[in-house]
Amino acid sequence: MREVVKSAKTIEEAIKAACEELSLDRDEVEFEVLEEPYKGLFGLLGAKDAKVRVIEAGLPEKKAIKLLKGIFACMKIDVAIETEESDGYTRINLNGPDLGVLIGRRGDTLDAMQYYINLAANKNAEKRARFVLDIEGYRHRREETLNKLAFRLADKAKRKGKDIVLEPMNPHERRVIHTALQNHDDVFTYSEGEEPYRKIIIAPKK
Repeated sequence: MREVVKSAKTIEEAIKAACEELSLDRDEVEFEVLEEPYKGLFGLLGAKDAKVRVIEAGLPEKKAIKLLKGIFACMKIDVAIETEESDGYTRINLNGPDLGVLIGRRGDTLDAMQYYINLAANKNAEKRARFVLDIEGYRHRREETLNKLAFRLADKAKRKGKDIVLEPMNPHERRVIHTALQNHDDVFTYSEGEEPYRKIIIAPKK
């Protein structure tokens, strides 16, 4: 975690200088006053500046938002960012015109961006946070599609009496398929292969 010690005539001036050096906003840091400022006798003799230690606060959510804003600024696209807490993770919802470029083929770009944000925002964090990125409800629609696919292929596996091998999926999408069919009467599921080519097999129960 980054930190810097700064001196200035006042505590706030020292904190501001430290924030500028760290390229952080005021609410992204914590500080410790090492020396109080002293005006000295008659404002002249023995005057002493304030000295503070300013430490990066390490708040993953704030870092995640800042990283995303930087990405969108470089891409010159206008994106509204909203966050909500859900079951132990933070969902970051992105909204705006023409955001298909951020989703990519079957969510590949969105997944890559989510991986980067989780990695970068949690760097040096004392308490790790988990982020799920979504764009205008894409993940919910994708989950609905995967659920329908799971039951359709389960019926096919049952009718033909043989395993059905799905295309490679990311861990989240595989979890959706496994969950959809975990209590199915006629088939069971398992995964095989190495990432990023790991895939699900839907097999009929004997």
